[in-house]
Amino acid sequence: MTQSLSAAGLPPAFPDHTQLPESDGTFCHNFQAHPQSILLTDSLESTLQNLHPDGQYAIGQDCGIYWRETDPPERGAEAPDWFYVPNVPPLLDGEIRRSYVIWREYMVPIIAIEFASGDGSEERDNTPLSRLPEGTNQKPGKFWVYEQIIRIPYYAIYTIKTSQLEVYNWLNGCYCRLEPNDRGHYPIDRMGIELGVWEGSYQNQTQRWLRWWDNQGNLLLTGSEQARLERLHTEQERQRAEAERQRADRVEQTQRDAIPQLLAMGLTAEQVAQALSLSAEDVQRLG
Repeated sequence: MTQSLSAAGLPPAFPDHTQLPESDGTFCHNFQAHPQSILLTDSLESTLQNLHPDGQYAIGQDCGIYWRETDPPERGAEAPDWFYVPNVPPLLDGEIRRSYVIWREYMVPIIAIEFASGDGSEERDNTPLSRLPEGTNQKPGKFWVYEQIIRIPYYAIYTIKTSQLEVYNWLNGCYCRLEPNDRGHYPIDRMGIELGVWEGSYQNQTQRWLRWWDNQGNLLLTGSEQARLERLHTEQERQRAEAERQRADRVEQTQRDAIPQLLAMGLTAEQVAQALSLSAEDVQRLG
């Protein structure tokens, strides 16, 4: 039986993430892309902990999503600058993921984000997979792959030069472009958060960055921002306590000065205590 199957020439088993290229060899297009990815991931940590207390999720940053087998293999992959997949293990058989292989997984990403260095036309490319006259397959556009094949529920395109953000939601088989809410953000309902543009400094770059907010409009902070906020709060509490101690010292000194004057006027210790809202023991201690 084994010989007959071998003679029939069965195709090899589909490859997994350890057998597929982890890079297509292209350069990062700009110096903002990597800090931008880190910013999105870092500020989302507490949200992901709440969504996945079991730690079952994966974040991809410029990593390939393989959706079909091709030769060469990387032609069958798209590599979003940032994407999030829920309810999958962060490691596979104890190994760090080198790519995300659709035919070996059971979840699609919830959101994919592209940082467009140009005008965004590459990220909006809706060219379908088709057969060319010479018999080869035409490489489809990534918009078409995300929409028609992988069917990622949310797709965001951030054009860095213009700070323009477009967010699409997969509905009834195609992407519909979303309108921002009153805060200028785009709700990502399946995560309970919003995506928008924030102007500020991060990793020594003052730019307009993609950031997350909760559904009440509160900015989701990075670990360093949270630590800075806590340090500020601690310092304010220290200053408040010091001011209270100094105020108490001033009040006590005023009482110390007043007690002998009131006693010299002929008031009894009990009258002095009542006048200064003190106990008789305090009058004796301070007098």
